[in-house]
Amino acid sequence: MSEVGVVTAEEYDSWSEERCAGIQIVDGLVVAGARGSKRHNRLARVLANALDAAAGPGWNADTDFDVRLQDVPLTNRRPDVVVYRADTIDVTPTRPEHVLLVAEVVSPGSETTDRIVKVDQYAKAGIGFYWRIEQAVTGVPLVYTYVLDPATRTYRDGDVFTGVLKVTAPFPVEIDLGQV
Repeated sequence: MSEVGVVTAEEYDSWSEERCAGIQIVDGLVVAGARGSKRHNRLARVLANALDAAAGPGWNADTDFDVRLQDVPLTNRRPDVVVYRADTIDVTPTRPEHVLLVAEVVSPGSETTDRIVKVDQYAKAGIGFYWRIEQAVTGVPLVYTYVLDPATRTYRDGDVFTGVLKVTAPFPVEIDLGQV
């Protein structure tokens, strides 16, 4: 790393996958990410699998990889679920123009980041859809959906779902998260 501790895109791109696991880079600074609980990871996987099945051949939905929001200062986020263009599967880094939707499963300790910081970063990067899944200690998750207003690069509030998520955009999908 450079002497002031700021990580550049070139430095980060030279790091091994193991070194990058569990971290994000925000404004050039390393931010350690907490490991998700089994429930968190299952929610992300169920969501990704359902989105992948519904998206059609032009899109993939996956978990656990970086999205490069900006190069200078470097900002890499690792959303819980990313729907991205299938023809960019081998393109690294994944950039906002490759991404249709990101979803974050909120965990204890990530509330402010997932509810405020990431929403703003994803919108400014031009990602069309943002979903936030709030885990109830007991009971079914709440899913908040947001749609990008391209003119202002901010998200408009979409629908809120309890348990069963049923949307028509960015493509039709119905997901029962209450069974997780």
